[in-house]
Amino acid sequence: MIDDVEVTRKIFERYSREFLDNTQVDVIIAGAGPAGLTAARILAKAGKKILIVERKLAPGGGMWGGGMNYPVIVIQPESKHLLDGINIPVQDAGDNYYTADSVECVAKLLASAIDAGAKVWNAVTVTDVMIRQEKVAGVVINWTGVDLTGMHVDPLTIGAKYVLDGTGHDASVCEVTHRKAGKLNTPSGGVEGERSMWAEVGEQTVVENTKEIYPGLYVIGMAANAVMGAPRMGPIFGGMLLSGEKAAREILEKL
Repeated sequence: MIDDVEVTRKIFERYSREFLDNTQVDVIIAGAGPAGLTAARILAKAGKKILIVERKLAPGGGMWGGGMNYPVIVIQPESKHLLDGINIPVQDAGDNYYTADSVECVAKLLASAIDAGAKVWNAVTVTDVMIRQEKVAGVVINWTGVDLTGMHVDPLTIGAKYVLDGTGHDASVCEVTHRKAGKLNTPSGGVEGERSMWAEVGEQTVVENTKEIYPGLYVIGMAANAVMGAPRMGPIFGGMLLSGEKAAREILEKL
């Protein structure tokens, strides 16, 4: 017999245990897009405690829709190993372009990060950062529904040794860090804002711009170009994958 109250109890008991177990982690990643999921998989596979918080209900970022909702993405040869490594079939489209199924990419990127040991909380938004001794030491979170409706509900905090901003075009973690902490590691000291679409340049700079933008805070994926004032790329995702890999490798050297 199924008891509705027991169903509620089982959900709350498990979530409570897992929430308490993740109040202090090695790395917290804001945004479960391709860069964030790639970084999470590499870091978790190395034995680090990783928490991803995704403000939307469905993780995956902009990769779900491929190009204009045609479920196909394009990558370049240098990023192919990051899809090959998680058994995503990649087709050679000629002229140094490769294509993959966007839905399959999201599903396997997410599953591989979870299988490696990363924890994912969806419908949770990073609303602020914790700064201790001029270093980002964690994030402030709330339910996305609370944030969207503007309800005055006080948030909670998660401690971390490093924070990754993978929030895409908004670069919202870097934005709030700039407001609260002052100068970022950018030309102007603030968030520069992304430029118009130019895939050739954007794919290169998204990796170059992946860096520690403030002590304890890395910026990855499209957020990296948004912070540094570089172009957006559209449905070409190789740079996103390489960005996540680069941040993970650098952080592993420091942990």
